[in-house]
Amino acid sequence: MSTYPMTKAGEAALRKELERLKKVERPQIVQAIAEAREHGDLKENAEYHAAREQQSFNEGRVMEIEGKLGNAQVIDVTTIPSTGRVIFGTTIDLINLKTDDKVTYRIVGEDEADVKHNLISVVSPIARALIGKEEGDEVTVRAPGGEIDYEIDQVRHI
Repeated sequence: MSTYPMTKAGEAALRKELERLKKVERPQIVQAIAEAREHGDLKENAEYHAAREQQSFNEGRVMEIEGKLGNAQVIDVTTIPSTGRVIFGTTIDLINLKTDDKVTYRIVGEDEADVKHNLISVVSPIARALIGKEEGDEVTVRAPGGEIDYEIDQVRHI
């Protein structure tokens, strides 16, 4: 079985989602199924089939989250001494060598990734290019839009 690297915040978010699915969504779906059954013939009851489909989706997501949490490798980067090297969980300030624009990314687990908030997945092209590099290194990232050259300005453990 493979492990799923995630930050403490990512683990907390998955646990919160799991609790919501089990304690809020599941009872609502059971209630919807019960109400739909009361309407009679189940073969032609769209409400019943929709509720059962929702139940299937919910239970599938519960199983997926439980599997990930069971195989999670939770990494708290704040407990790791800072060496200036890019590792999972670090926040990296980059300078685009072509435009001099600064951008900040944090490398997180796949479920935590959110590009709008500059949280990039550990398996993304930019994260793979950055992992193992150090402050001051120049990195070429092969992105879908072409190659981008960055300089690693700062690596922070926050």
